[in-house]
Formats: sequence, structure tokens, C-alpha cells
Amino acid sequence: MEPSASPAPSAPAFVPYRPGRVPEAEMIRRAREFYAEMDQRRSVRQFATDPVSGELIALAIAAASTAPSGAHRQPWRFVAVSDAAIKRRLRFGAEQEEREFYEGARAAAEWHEALEPLGTRWEKSFLEIAPWVVVVFAELQQVTADGSTRRNYYVKESVGLACGLFVAAVHRMGLATLTYTPSRMQFLTALLGRPKGEKPYLVLPVGYPAVDAEVPNLRRKPLAEVATWLPPHQTLG
Repeated sequence: MEPSASPAPSAPAFVPYRPGRVPEAEMIRRAREFYAEMDQRRSVRQFATDPVSGELIALAIAAASTAPSGAHRQPWRFVAVSDAAIKRRLRFGAEQEEREFYEGARAAAEWHEALEPLGTRWEKSFLEIAPWVVVVFAELQQVTADGSTRRNYYVKESVGLACGLFVAAVHRMGLATLTYTPSRMQFLTALLGRPKGEKPYLVLPVGYPAVDAEVPNLRRKPLAEVATWLPPHQTLG
């Protein structure tokens, strides 16, 4: 498959940007509400087989595509898979890589120790059980309408931002996902028919949590451990 052609770059037209302001008290209310909702988000490895509308996946991808990106190149490609046969092959390829990684010399003892509390193993049944598996590719370059290529900028940063919005959108809908990266991801390029200019970035199974799903009882770092204020500032109570 060849990369899709993009129009040649041109000077953008500028339009007024005048978002309405709201009182600070309302801003704080909205911010606290969003934080409380996101604080309930968990990575899920046990999914129900209940179907999920493709429209919901499309809306999550559309939300992800509102992310900022280097030179507004939007260097991402979301491949949404619901076909059972492809999901089965995806699981098989991932488990081949993971089994070799977990049981071979490629996995350091320190990595095993870090994963032990989370209960992760080489088995990846969620890739077949979840109704959707969305594989995100980073577009390293684009092909213009005249057949030439142009480099994309800040690709990893841009795609990471888009993936974060995708995860937030999925959670906002009431669905669950998991950010999964096989130990080696090259097999995804051939399996999903993607061009050489794209690099596998992230695998996101999406669906409803299983009725008996469990997640680790994790502690998130408090604000004081993830933020530094210059000058010192009173943090959330």
C-alpha cells in the first residue's frame, strides 16, 4: 500500500479566534469535574465481547485528531480493526513477540520486577476479545499530490498527544482501553498493510470492561510530586 497523497503545503488562512470567557469559579468547576472523571480512568485488560458501534470509534479518532502537531502535519494514522480473523492474527503475532521477550534473555530482571505487581504476562487475549483494536501508526513522511515526499516534524510528540486525547475520549464515552506496545511492533506494518513511511506506535484495544474485570489498586502521584511551581504556589487541597 502506498502512502496517501497530501496536498502541497501552502500558506494558511488566518481566522479570528475569540473563545468566550467564563467566570473563574465556573472554570474551576469544569476543571475539577474533568479531573474527577479522568481520575476514574483505568487501564483494562479484561474486556466484554459486547459490540461497540463503529461511530463511537470514529468519534474517538476524530477527537484525537484535534491534537496539536508539529507544523500541523497531523502525522498519525489510526487503523481500527473489528475483523475477527485480523484480530486473531494480531494476537498471534503479538504473543509470539511477547513470549520470546518474557521467557528469553531480552527481558531484564528489573523489567520483570516492575511488571509483577500489574500481573502482566505474555498472553494477550484482550487483542481478540475486545470488539475493536485500534493500532496507531506514526507517519514519518507524507507523499504530496505531485509524488514528492515531505518530512513530518515532532512526530513522536504529536502522535503521543493524539493518543492521549483518544484515551480520554474513550473513557468519556464509558468505554475502556489499554495502551499496549508489543516488545517488537514491526509485524503490525505487514499485517495491516501499512506503507514503509509509517511506524507502529501504539495498540489500543477498546470495549466495555468485562463484568468481572479487575484492575490493580494503584496510587497516583499527588500533585506535589509531579508539579514544580516557580515561585512556590499553593496546590490543590
